[in-house]
Amino acid sequence: MQLKEIRRILKNKSSKKAKESTKKFVPTIKKYYGTRAWVVNEILKNIKELDSKLVEQLWKSGFFEEQLLASKILGKFCLINPDKTLKLIRRFSKDIIDWAICDTLATQGVRKILKIKQKEIFKISKELIKSNNLWQRRFALVLLINYQKDKKLRKEIKNIMKQVENDQEYYVKKALIWLKNELK
Repeated sequence: MQLKEIRRILKNKSSKKAKESTKKFVPTIKKYYGTRAWVVNEILKNIKELDSKLVEQLWKSGFFEEQLLASKILGKFCLINPDKTLKLIRRFSKDIIDWAICDTLATQGVRKILKIKQKEIFKISKELIKSNNLWQRRFALVLLINYQKDKKLRKEIKNIMKQVENDQEYYVKKALIWLKNELK
């Protein structure tokens, strides 16, 4: 599936009702078609060739649905090239402007490489938790949610969490609460 076709589908499947719903659900969103999530998932099912070029093109557009799709494709692509995936998520984290893209990229985008790239993912989290960018701090926390079941990692996770325990940003606080609840 080519970029032109993906964009055509997203435009054709958009609606005023979906646009209003998306804006309500993701208030910090800037550019979006107003397409339901199931449409993005259907497009994902029809992408047979996994290629980082398409991921980068979709991400670069800045459109919510395209970045959501890019994050999901990356999740399928990550086993093909884990190192490229880590470079992309690090780069993409600078562009995040909403919780939905942040959380999808930090979970679905890396899920298949969590074990083989654990050390590198923790390194990214430790770097981004110190960022001035609230979305990178949230991203750092959500990356750790992937490891919440591993009791051996809890001390390290909690040490990273401590760095933002007094963070005043709403979306960082929400991610911190989410992670704390997952660790119970």
